[in-house]
Amino acid sequence: MSSEMQVFLLPDLGEGLTEAELVNWFVAVGDEIRVDQPIAEVETAKSMVEVPSPYAGIVAVLHGEAGQTLDVGKPLISVAPVGASVAAEPETVEEAGPAEVVSEAPAASAAAEAYRMEEKAGSGNVLIGYGTSGGGEARRTRPRKAYGSAAAVSSAPDFAELSLSRTRIPGKLSAVISPLVRKMARDHGVSLDAVPGSGESGLILRRDVEALIGSVTRETERAEVPALRAPAVVEPSAGVQDARTGLPIASRTQVRGVRKAVAANMTRSRSEIPEATVWVDVDATALLEMRAELKKHDPHGAPGLLAFIARFVTAGLKKFPELNTRIVTAEDAAGGEMQEIIAFDGINLGFAAQTDRGLVVPSVRNAHLLSARELDAEIRRLTAVARDGKATPTELASGTFTLNNYGVFGVDGSAAIINYPEVAMLGVGRIIDKPWVVDGQLAVRKVTELTLAFDHRVCDGETAAGFLRYVADAIENPGTVLADL
Repeated sequence: MSSEMQVFLLPDLGEGLTEAELVNWFVAVGDEIRVDQPIAEVETAKSMVEVPSPYAGIVAVLHGEAGQTLDVGKPLISVAPVGASVAAEPETVEEAGPAEVVSEAPAASAAAEAYRMEEKAGSGNVLIGYGTSGGGEARRTRPRKAYGSAAAVSSAPDFAELSLSRTRIPGKLSAVISPLVRKMARDHGVSLDAVPGSGESGLILRRDVEALIGSVTRETERAEVPALRAPAVVEPSAGVQDARTGLPIASRTQVRGVRKAVAANMTRSRSEIPEATVWVDVDATALLEMRAELKKHDPHGAPGLLAFIARFVTAGLKKFPELNTRIVTAEDAAGGEMQEIIAFDGINLGFAAQTDRGLVVPSVRNAHLLSARELDAEIRRLTAVARDGKATPTELASGTFTLNNYGVFGVDGSAAIINYPEVAMLGVGRIIDKPWVVDGQLAVRKVTELTLAFDHRVCDGETAAGFLRYVADAIENPGTVLADL
């Protein structure tokens, strides 16, 4: 084993995330750990994730405390060789006195240097499976404590020169690019799967994405770097009066994690998607009666109503595939802007789930291949892991269409916001007794409201109404539809 201390950098845990909140450590300084052993639990904008160690050895330094937000590509843990003497307490950074302060470059200069380092290294921030090859200088307010006489550290390691495997999580190799490049692609609706990488080993660089979305000025990118890394500070509010209302401020809550991600996604959806909405009242009596009959024969195995509706939705999307697409913007051969509609060979059905951390949308992958019973089992599983904060980024970010059952909150309808970058969402209201005309006679029936919000760029009202009517007819006459599924 190497005699040098190994430093593991916080990896990109999926989908181009740039930061994560450290929830708690599973290890302490002085503990002996093995490869793949979980060392910490972090919360990203999408889920709670246990981070395993790619190294075996003795924990030398924990680079952060519970509740702290860490940037991707920054040190998470330092591991010393087995047998090395390690201090009993984690490293702390004390407030520097006047003689200890190390001057920092202005934010603009730091941002410009970060840009140059990214272009030189090929990727910039260190991610899963890759690192940077360029040089850099780490600044500290005090020297690191020595962890053993045989391998004492006299100065901070040069984190920009760490090996390519420093952020590799075993078993989680994936397409690897800079968080800034991922953000650029995400903001412009570019699918990274279709971007050929011109860097070493096929690494996707900034210029590769720019070739698709058009020229992006360096000044714009430099301005974004400090914004990504600037820590958010919640100021104390005791005794502070709001200038606009004149009322005392009771509290200030930092928007972060899932709430921050939801806010950004919804804002983008409303600003970019020209959505339209259609709705219809549906007599769900026959569907409820069919499920009640199934429960008599199998009290614990009968699928839930949402699973049946999900099955009708997947069948409807096969008939109206325009609603199971994504629209992207790219640059054409003449340097202008063009839009493309990307259709999918399959359906990943997302469903809205309310959790203690906020609203999330896990998706049932390849839902078109599942029966109502199989959909029911997968919906229940994903709901449980989402509420426990254990859903993976893939489970939370791979949907192609969303089903939203807001009827559980006791409401009939909603002007839903489409889950960007999808192009449609079907909402289901509560099922209640209402007067309904059946064969010319007034009767009390179980009625619900279906609401479809759709992107008017990908289809017109005829297609949206056709899909909505198909699902409504399936709910009203489930036996007839199920015979064809």
